Amino acid sequence: MMIRNKRVLYIVLLAILTVVMAGCGSIASSKAKMVQGKVNVVTSFYPLYEFTRNIGGEYVNAINLVPAGVEPHDWSPKSRDIKNMTQAQIFVYQGAGFEGWVEDFLGSLSADSTLKVVEASKGADLIKTTENKEEYDPHAWLSPLNAVKMAYNIKIALIEADPAHKDVFEQNYTKYAAKLTDLDARYKKEIAGTSKKEIAVSHHAFAYLCRDYGLTQMSIMGLSPDAEPTAQDLKKMNEFLKEHGLKYIFFEELVSDKLAKTLAKDAKVDTMVLNPIEGLTDEQMKSGKDYISIMDENLKNLVIALQ
Repeated sequence: MMIRNKRVLYIVLLAILTVVMAGCGSIASSKAKMVQGKVNVVTSFYPLYEFTRNIGGEYVNAINLVPAGVEPHDWSPKSRDIKNMTQAQIFVYQGAGFEGWVEDFLGSLSADSTLKVVEASKGADLIKTTENKEEYDPHAWLSPLNAVKMAYNIKIALIEADPAHKDVFEQNYTKYAAKLTDLDARYKKEIAGTSKKEIAVSHHAFAYLCRDYGLTQMSIMGLSPDAEPTAQDLKKMNEFLKEHGLKYIFFEELVSDKLAKTLAKDAKVDTMVLNPIEGLTDEQMKSGKDYISIMDENLKNLVIALQ
């Protein structure tokens, strides 16, 4: 009887584990494979995957390393991810200090490696951090005009890897760059018409939005979303909310909203999402959302908060 009970328990635990693993984005990541006849591109996180997919179209097999629903700041590649990177024709990463693991990976490549490495943020208009003048805020993709430059860097690499389809990549880039430019124009128009110019956020990720559109952000946490705020940080946020008459604290979906909601409750304000688009949830992917549609959702929420 004891043995049978243990066997039943084992089967139940195995079933639970299977369900949990099935819901984990890393399973989908491990199934990613190289495709013959296409340019295989591995990207370090979602926005780069989205830009690559739009420019490469049918001639590119894009693989996103960070699984759906996972916050990429502290993510690091597993052995299967490294295998995909070394087998691909192109590896695209953000740079500007965003991926702490990239330096070790690039250093591990053999001298005869043919992998094309693209630092997407190279040449973008980057913001130096106040903490260290030699470091940059890596969240450059939240400026649509920086996104144009990042997409351009990806386009160049695709043309070098597959010159036969240069015209297609050029056309796709031109179309996508126009969409990003239109997005920038929408932001300029909508935010110019708001009465407030200050936002309260959980994660200090929106410096590029603030610079491009004349806003000021006050954050609970720093550049990394899991940084622990001090009592002084929380006090400053409360003072900022009162000083500017703000009615909302923005939080993001891939990080716990507990602190933001607690602080909002204490300050008698509401919470709303401002998505740094570091990754999509499974639900967002299934509903067909993408970089531009989420940036438009961000704009709607910003306009509400800035009234």
